[in-house]
Amino acid sequence: MTDLVIRPLTAGEEHLFHALADPDLVGRAAFGERYSVDEYRPEWTWIALRDGAVVARAAWWGRPDDNKPIALDWFDFTDPAAGTELLRAAPFHTEYELRLPSGWRDDPALRGEGQRRIDAAVAAGMSVLVERFRYRWTPDCGLPDRPGRLEFRPEPDDQVILDVLRRIGDGSLDAHTRQARAETDPVTAAQQELDLLRGLPSPREWWLLGYAPDGDLVGITVPARNPYDPIVGFVGVLPEHRGNGYAYDLLVECTHRLVAEGADRIVAATDQPNLPMAAAFARAGYPIEMERIDLL
Repeated sequence: MTDLVIRPLTAGEEHLFHALADPDLVGRAAFGERYSVDEYRPEWTWIALRDGAVVARAAWWGRPDDNKPIALDWFDFTDPAAGTELLRAAPFHTEYELRLPSGWRDDPALRGEGQRRIDAAVAAGMSVLVERFRYRWTPDCGLPDRPGRLEFRPEPDDQVILDVLRRIGDGSLDAHTRQARAETDPVTAAQQELDLLRGLPSPREWWLLGYAPDGDLVGITVPARNPYDPIVGFVGVLPEHRGNGYAYDLLVECTHRLVAEGADRIVAATDQPNLPMAAAFARAGYPIEMERIDLL
């Protein structure tokens, strides 16, 4: 068999990325997205060729000012072994976000395409971190009524927010939070979360702390925007107030604030094992748009 040629694209070669004969059943293409040189750099886009034909492709994403990619967005192949070799050869080690239609395991074709990508990434040294639900709220879903149990106030001091995030991290059900705390420490993990939120292109003034009638701090909600959509940036309840359904109150307030800012859609996500947060999204009328598997 002819040896693989694995290399990044050069400027003007984006047609090679589209040359792969992929059925587009899973991944970003399954949701109407297209690879674009406006979003992905050629040096962060790699292909594997055999006899001049593209048999695997991968594209990593980063923000315009990043000096290295922060996420693997695209990973497709006609030859699983070539896909694995491509990931091994590329000098990037980031999280891989595999997008999948809701209920993908119930459809043999979808299950096959999804599992092939998972298996190829695992063979390259990655492992599954968590499975997630992604939601998309629109006005047709209905605006949930505010429960009225909490008072919401902005908090301009990042040090206060940092401490809130640190406290929320104790016993968190979020896999990324647990991973960050295992690799660093509670304060560093909270600072990483704060940095991510600060990097969103939406006003810092939108962030809100929620207080009980007795003045006790309950949690935080972060209405926000990413480069594409209005989003639920963060919802978190302090450990001493968990079990009272406050995630719902925080989510509803976030929804109302974004709608007041003109949002005609709101995108959000949570880990599938985080049953309280998933229940809050269901109660607030957020339908599941897709599933996601994050691998590291």
